[in-house]
Amino acid sequence: QVQLVESGGGLVQPGGSLRLSCAASGSFFSIGAMGWYRQAPGKQRELVADITSGGNTNYADSVKGRFTISRDNAKNTVYLQMNSLKPEDMAVYSCNAVFQRAWSMTWATVWGQGTQVTVSS
Repeated sequence: QVQLVESGGGLVQPGGSLRLSCAASGSFFSIGAMGWYRQAPGKQRELVADITSGGNTNYADSVKGRFTISRDNAKNTVYLQMNSLKPEDMAVYSCNAVFQRAWSMTWATVWGQGTQVTVSS
């Protein structure tokens, strides 16, 4: 069983910053790519950014230059630093990770519960 626990969401004014964290815990052999997704009301969930275990990153065009994804492999934690936040960034942000099961060595995906980011003055 693997769990992802997110933290760091909240209310911020336009132009402000927030840092999201997502920590993986439980029983697994390894963790591969980790990522952040978001879903705004009435919209489909979209990829915000992801990062491989080796540190290669990928960003949605809408957040390039404003958001930075990073990870601490020793802590099994991924971060999303969000700067210059806009009202259109407001959404529920969810963490995702691909992990290798300890007993079978097969790969699976797990999601966090989501954290609300509200951008409003």
